[in-house]
Amino acid sequence: MAAYIARRILLMIPTLLGILFVSFVVVQFAPGGPVERVIAQLSGSDTSGMSRISGSSGGDFGARGRVGASSDAVNSKYRGAQGLDPAFIKSLEKQFGFDKPAPERFLLMLWNFSRFDFGKSYFRDTTVIQLIKEKLPVSMSLGIWMTLLTYLISIPLGIRKAVRDGSRFDTWTSAVIIVGFAIPGFLFAILLIILFAGGSFFSIFPLRGLTSDGWSQFPWYWKIVDYFWHLTLPIISMALGAFATMTLLTKNSFLDEIRKQYVMTARAKGCSERQVLYNHIFRNAMLIVIAGFPGAFVHAFFSGSLLIETIFSLDGLGLLGFESVLNRDYPVVFGTLFIFSLVGLVVNLISDLTYMWIDPRIDFEAREV
Repeated sequence: MAAYIARRILLMIPTLLGILFVSFVVVQFAPGGPVERVIAQLSGSDTSGMSRISGSSGGDFGARGRVGASSDAVNSKYRGAQGLDPAFIKSLEKQFGFDKPAPERFLLMLWNFSRFDFGKSYFRDTTVIQLIKEKLPVSMSLGIWMTLLTYLISIPLGIRKAVRDGSRFDTWTSAVIIVGFAIPGFLFAILLIILFAGGSFFSIFPLRGLTSDGWSQFPWYWKIVDYFWHLTLPIISMALGAFATMTLLTKNSFLDEIRKQYVMTARAKGCSERQVLYNHIFRNAMLIVIAGFPGAFVHAFFSGSLLIETIFSLDGLGLLGFESVLNRDYPVVFGTLFIFSLVGLVVNLISDLTYMWIDPRIDFEAREV
């Protein structure tokens, strides 16, 4: 077991290198960049939402831009740079690190990332780590509670549907599940807002934020109530699609095991249906369910929450990553990419180790990675 874990940890290194390398190469050919974003701000042609980002560096750019704008027009590789002082352009390149060739920038990024030094945001006067810490509570709340709610409801429901396959209960629950799966999460979120968040009918739930104003002054029990009061609609919206997928996956997995020979043998020996289900079928059927946990968790924790965070005005990691890509804030982009890739690899390893806990027949020592 120790040898297998060591091999998997060592394999994480080339995997992370590959992810960062491919992403870095793609960025080199992507149009625009942080220098061009600043130039667009100075020329007044930036309509991409950069005005939402403010900081001490922005004011510095504006001051130097006014000085450079009075210089003669020069040819530049940056679109819209005519009329700006070439020395100012060079200072921008140096500040963003683009005065170095691409291979040197990539190696420097790898060295910094190996020490978990992700640098500072280009357009926010704070470090990438601090930004992630600020946004983490929102994404953790959405990801953890959505995953927990999905598994707590979907697994028992899927088992029940498998046991009563073909019954009226199985038919109508399947219809409800399929309809729920067909509705996009963001569209269902808008429907919930219209119905229950003051859209057109009831005003039961809050529309924005994770807590109410003055939350720190509430009694501890009311803090918990207020917290879940704000999370109710976002979590329901996110869990809709995952709930349907997990329920049907659990049902099909149990149906596949129920038809196997060892189940008939257990019944022939006089085992009760409950013993057959939970002592024989459960461990084998749950393997495929556990296999989907890492992807479901990471997806819910990051990319899956982007639209929900936007609709419910929740400032989490999904929204941070999306805005960073739009604004070419590369330290934030690569920092979040590295962290979530590493989290995904670690969760996959934990998932494999959980297999052995559920089914001791799995031998990792004899398995070739």
